[in-house]
Amino acid sequence: MKLKEVLSASERSISFEVFPPKTEKGMENLRHSAAEFAKWTPSFISVTYGAGGSNKDNAIETVVSLEKEVPAEILAHLTAIGATRSEIEGIMEIYRENDIANILALRGDPPKDSPGDFPAGDFPHASDLVSFIRKNSDFSVGVAVYPEGHFESESIEKDMEYTKAKIDAGADFAITQMFFENSHFYSFIERCEKYGIDVPIIAGIMPVLNFDRIVEFADFCKTEIPGKMVRLMEPLKGKPGDMKKAGVDYALEQCLDLKKHGFERFHFFTLNKYASVVEILKKLSDEI
Repeated sequence: MKLKEVLSASERSISFEVFPPKTEKGMENLRHSAAEFAKWTPSFISVTYGAGGSNKDNAIETVVSLEKEVPAEILAHLTAIGATRSEIEGIMEIYRENDIANILALRGDPPKDSPGDFPAGDFPHASDLVSFIRKNSDFSVGVAVYPEGHFESESIEKDMEYTKAKIDAGADFAITQMFFENSHFYSFIERCEKYGIDVPIIAGIMPVLNFDRIVEFADFCKTEIPGKMVRLMEPLKGKPGDMKKAGVDYALEQCLDLKKHGFERFHFFTLNKYASVVEILKKLSDEI
């Protein structure tokens, strides 16, 4: 079923992001995690796509496998950078043949080992990829959005112009990058209203299991680590059990605050691990 229809039918949604594993053992673990996620009747499970399509074949295989094995809609990530029209057409054909109805269209980043000389491909921007998919298929198309602005954008205003361009190109819905301060999300929603963006926007929630890794990633993508999170997490380094509990509680507080403000679409970045996310959902169910 197309996510445009799924998301328009309800103001509530739960969804999960996973990544293609590199080993058969990893795939077994992912199948188990996906089966646990499916018990929550998610609107979809999304599958990531490596930098510059670096794990393209593995990503496609994972998408097709989960579509056959998991009772949930699968959202296939697809990146523009380095991709040609014929390559994208070929991937879309595979997905059509395997009943995949939904694509998350991203610009993407070049591989870390060759960022400077990596070919741009036929789609300079995510909006170009959205437009191409829309004109050449009937997939439901989603895009990524950035509550604090994309780290390469010159300003918040420019970032909103790029966001608007992606939506106008034909996007049906949007998923936010992770954020840890909800005020950024609320400000982003206000900007969307100002720019006439009215597609469903899903809040991306990242449970913190390893604070150092989150800080590193947040620094790369210019996501704020609030002082309250630093004060909570810093003393728990070297205590993985305590950090996991704190990360679950922090994400739960985020979700409850979002619900209080009228937002009930949650997309969990799971890192292929189900236990913490399921714990958040159980506590969220108890609270509401």
